[in-house]
Amino acid sequence: MNHKTDINYRKESLKKLLHVITKHEEAIIKALYDDFKKPAFEAVLTETNYVISDLKETIKNISSWAKPKKVSASLLNFPSSDYVYSEPYGHVLILSPWNYPFQLALCPLVAAVAAGNKVTLKPSELTPHTAAIISKIISETFPVKEVVVVTGDATVAAELLKKRWDYIFFTGSVAVGKIVAKAAAENLTPVTLELGGKSPCIVDETANLELSARRIVWGKIINAGQTCVAPDYILVHHKMKDTLVKFLILEIEKALGANPEESPDYARIINLKNWERQLSLLENQETLFGGKSTKESLYLAPTLLDEPKMDSKVMQEEIFGPILPILSYKTKADIEKIILSFEKPLSLYLFTQNKSFVDEVLQKYSFGGGCVNDTVIHLVNNKLPFGGVGNSGMGAYHGKLSFDIFSHKKAIVKRGTWLDLPLRYAPYKDKLQTIQKVLKWI
Repeated sequence: MNHKTDINYRKESLKKLLHVITKHEEAIIKALYDDFKKPAFEAVLTETNYVISDLKETIKNISSWAKPKKVSASLLNFPSSDYVYSEPYGHVLILSPWNYPFQLALCPLVAAVAAGNKVTLKPSELTPHTAAIISKIISETFPVKEVVVVTGDATVAAELLKKRWDYIFFTGSVAVGKIVAKAAAENLTPVTLELGGKSPCIVDETANLELSARRIVWGKIINAGQTCVAPDYILVHHKMKDTLVKFLILEIEKALGANPEESPDYARIINLKNWERQLSLLENQETLFGGKSTKESLYLAPTLLDEPKMDSKVMQEEIFGPILPILSYKTKADIEKIILSFEKPLSLYLFTQNKSFVDEVLQKYSFGGGCVNDTVIHLVNNKLPFGGVGNSGMGAYHGKLSFDIFSHKKAIVKRGTWLDLPLRYAPYKDKLQTIQKVLKWI
């Protein structure tokens, strides 16, 4: 199959996937609700439409992305034409998480297929309804030899990791990410790890507190806080703390009503184990708002905590739920001490009107990505890379970067034959001074 035919085949496969997903969109939304009561609005915004938009962009651009790219040739190789070819790795394994079980399974899959790879996809067992609809969609779209879905629990994932792959893409916790990296290292398999961490949210004395509260609350309560880039804790200037807390409470009530448990717009904790873990984070903490929970429905209210100690469990672990600790600071040194006590986070958010403070924060702290005067929305622009650094992950994707991470970049020099300078060939007698002059010149 030649290059053009191969790209056309990939494009047609992605067009078919787009059609099948669109056909099953209502079933996907229902599956997400059945798994953890994800509101339909959030299901469309963060799951189905996200994947559909990604597919449309990939279909539109795949021909140009895959085309060999000509680059400037080196004079040392004169005469030549130099190119970068995008070559599929081969057979890739995608291990997807439960918190955005459709988006974070399908978006990497779209990129892997676009790059020409065969794919084995392992969706999370914690969202069985979504895993089932994903299996149905894939079986209706691809031959098994090209894309296959493997379902099962962590033991299945462990067995998959024992096999040899040409690339592994994992989204999930830091702890499991280390297991994946270790397994990949056995065969020197390249990996992308999309992990997490404790993403800080700084609110200084110049911030618009009402608007800041609204945007922080939105970023925290979407998916009931089960988002890898959700604000993990707030660092607010001590003079602004009481006012910010007042606005945070108002915004929670505006969004979800006086009793969020009755709101149709609020998801549930994924399972009993995670629900119990969330409650353990509340032990011995001072609650400013929320804290109510219902075991039967795995409900936990949006909860604000007052000044937890740094050695407490809630400050030592990524929260990954609707709990939001609020810490106050007086000086920039206070901010630095807290942020640098953790590993590099996946995101950082800063609310301020002080441009020099923005520059200072962006230069001082290492993190995956983030926003100034908002939360989470940096994920929306597929021209921006999404990925972590250090403990929060390795590798970045979205848009063309997604195609690139699933493609080996092969360097090719096409050398002319009409001229062949003898300088580089042995014997080297009397050539050293000449080559030194040439190298200095170029």
